[in-house]
Amino acid sequence: MSFHNYEEMAAMILFGIGFTTLLLQKNLIKKIIGFSMMDAAIYLFLAAKGYIEGRRAPIVENGITQMEAYINPIPAGLVLTGIVVSVSVTAVMLALTVRLYRRYHTLDFDRICALVRKEEQ
Repeated sequence: MSFHNYEEMAAMILFGIGFTTLLLQKNLIKKIIGFSMMDAAIYLFLAAKGYIEGRRAPIVENGITQMEAYINPIPAGLVLTGIVVSVSVTAVMLALTVRLYRRYHTLDFDRICALVRKEEQ
């Protein structure tokens, strides 16, 4: 049995680990790490799908203008844009986690929910 799509398989495994971490961990920092792992898996998958063996970056060299000689630059652009967005989202999540910790003195999601319910009563 031979596999050729190592990058795609690695992306699926990484996504699964991140998703499991996001669902099963109660610590908010660990949830954020799981979310970031899922982001990285998606970017790895897009980058792997955008690469075609034997083709070059879309920079015209030696007068070669055939489309078949170059890779598609759109997946790389999507990955770069996604990385910028995910860094921003991660920063906001971490800032909110710091605020929650300062208010409730815990990072346990279930405990924070219980404290919020107790405040509402």
